[in-house]
Amino acid sequence: MQHTLSTRALFKSTLIAIIIAGLALVSFILPAEYNIDPTGIGAQLGLTALATTTPVVSDTTAPTENTEQSADTIDVIVPAGRGVEFKFAMAQFKKMEYTWKTDGELLFFDLHGEPEGDTTGYYESYAIATLDGMKGSYTTPFAGVHGWYWKNKSDKAITVQLTVSGEYTVIGLKK
Repeated sequence: MQHTLSTRALFKSTLIAIIIAGLALVSFILPAEYNIDPTGIGAQLGLTALATTTPVVSDTTAPTENTEQSADTIDVIVPAGRGVEFKFAMAQFKKMEYTWKTDGELLFFDLHGEPEGDTTGYYESYAIATLDGMKGSYTTPFAGVHGWYWKNKSDKAITVQLTVSGEYTVIGLKK
């Protein structure tokens, strides 16, 4: 009789562990890793944004004679309640034209540059505001890393569609 109770208890414990693992898979792992969210819990917890934090870069590079002009359209996912930076390497006095927009959701942003080789943490802001998009251009005052910091204060992920052209190298999301 003792042996039967142990086997039954082991079976019951195993079954409970499988159910808990299945719930964790469906509720947390699938939304965070694969943007599959059958329960909706992943979206409410902001986990689905984790599966899409890698920007999709559509390379539409259009070289012109005697210059290294580029043009790209990039989708950047800004997770709920978080901020991301998207960067470009640019030489001094190079120009970038840009347009970025959301689907109407407001984002805090800081368009700025960090001088090449600087170790003090210095950066220079070119524009700071809370908007749903912006169009403009800037000429880099120094060689270095230039780009945007977007902060999403909402409870859902926001996609920024960024279109740029100029003389730059895409670095991408800053880790």
